Amino acid sequence: MVVLGIETSCDDTGVGIVAGGRIVANEVASQTLLHARYGGVVPELASREHTAVLDEMVERALDAAGLKAGQVDLVAATRGPGLVGPLLVGLTYAKGLAWGLGRPFVGVHHLEGHVHGALAEKELEPPFLVLIASGGHTHLYDVPAWGEYRLLGATRDDAAGEAFDKVARTLGLGYPGGPEIERLAAAGSERAVPFSVPMQGREGYDFSFSGLKTAAVRFAQSGYEPADIAASFQRVAVAALVGTLERAARDLGRRRVVVAGGVAANRLLRSELQASSLEVYLPPVGLTSDNGAMIALSAWRRWRRNPEPDPLTLAAEPYLPLGEG
Repeated sequence: MVVLGIETSCDDTGVGIVAGGRIVANEVASQTLLHARYGGVVPELASREHTAVLDEMVERALDAAGLKAGQVDLVAATRGPGLVGPLLVGLTYAKGLAWGLGRPFVGVHHLEGHVHGALAEKELEPPFLVLIASGGHTHLYDVPAWGEYRLLGATRDDAAGEAFDKVARTLGLGYPGGPEIERLAAAGSERAVPFSVPMQGREGYDFSFSGLKTAAVRFAQSGYEPADIAASFQRVAVAALVGTLERAARDLGRRRVVVAGGVAANRLLRSELQASSLEVYLPPVGLTSDNGAMIALSAWRRWRRNPEPDPLTLAAEPYLPLGEG
């Protein structure tokens, strides 16, 4: 079975193709340079760029897979959550493509796509925990069965990736902030700046990163070296993620955990997770950011369990909870 997946929930235009459960194409058009001058994503500009490049991206993905459009068996697209304008571009395009080809259409939850992207090279059956950490999300779920996601905790303010972006801006670095913080941190000392690990000692499994951002501003104004701020901030942000995940796994009797989202590309986070007592499933670095292959994988696995198409009237849902899409 050949599945074509489209991802346009934010600022990356992704088109991926899965054949027989294997990724055979994954084309991504980044809008980083377009939005860098604004220090964040401008939704209207993102929507226009998705519209401008989707035809070309679909052609590139088909060429990379050595396929013709008529060989596609199923068309999938992200239906939410995300920015409503970008979501509508990809969702509408996918519906039109499915209708034109006479093929079924499936709408995919963006976060579930990230889960399947993390499992691109491995099969894993529930139960397990899922931590999704990105620029827009920091959510921890218990997954007792496919399609069942019990929210254990979420950020009370900034998402983890958003905090990286904001601290990078404070330090005069580029956008997106995650890679820039990681690069600068390599030249600093992770114990030089007295950040506190947020939410440490609190009950529950929520996260908070806004205080780290405020502390970074204060330390920068106090004259601490930017590299030391970057290294120390990265250390405590990773400690907050790993510590909460380990505690939840211990409390719920789960050992297997899936970690996905853009922050999962961070080398310190990956190292700390792999050094833990947990059985960790991480995405290939190329699948940590938004991409169409994860959407195609999610649709393919869903179709194996339940081969029912979604109606072409399926709406975009910018605040869609996981477990309802």
